[in-house]
Amino acid sequence: MSIIKSVSNSISKSVLALLFVLVLTNCGDSQQQQTVHPAITFESGDECHVCGMIITRLPGPKGQAFDKRSNNIKKFCSTLDLISWYLQPDNKPNIAEVYVHDMAQTDWESPDDTKLIPAKKAFFVIGSNKKAAMGKTIASFSTRKDAEQFQKKWQGKILKFDQLSIDIILEN
Repeated sequence: MSIIKSVSNSISKSVLALLFVLVLTNCGDSQQQQTVHPAITFESGDECHVCGMIITRLPGPKGQAFDKRSNNIKKFCSTLDLISWYLQPDNKPNIAEVYVHDMAQTDWESPDDTKLIPAKKAFFVIGSNKKAAMGKTIASFSTRKDAEQFQKKWQGKILKFDQLSIDIILEN
């Protein structure tokens, strides 16, 4: 009986230790536990989710957002369309990731999809004189320094993602 009791205590301690480790590993930052959906390449036939234009035929920064409701990527021919769509009350809480081109790292006329960056960490120049897909655009950059260099040449105002609003977009 004492052997069975000893084995039982040993197993109980092992199970408790395992449970303790599992609890500790699951108590981390909830954002780290979320699945990250990487940016994907724009294909030649992709249409803008907002306006229906063929995305790859147009100049300037483009964007994409992973929609948790439909479990897919929505693609946009411009950052202006992307951000205007994202800021709608029904969309914002349902988006896992948002990506934009880093325009300091790619050609304006034909942005390279390997240069997509998380929009929530980007710097944006809004109200510039530089035209893109539908005329006005919101230029996107991974660093403030790059955004400032663009602003010096093309004017506009530098904002972070969380500073963008429908009112600011309409003003510019």
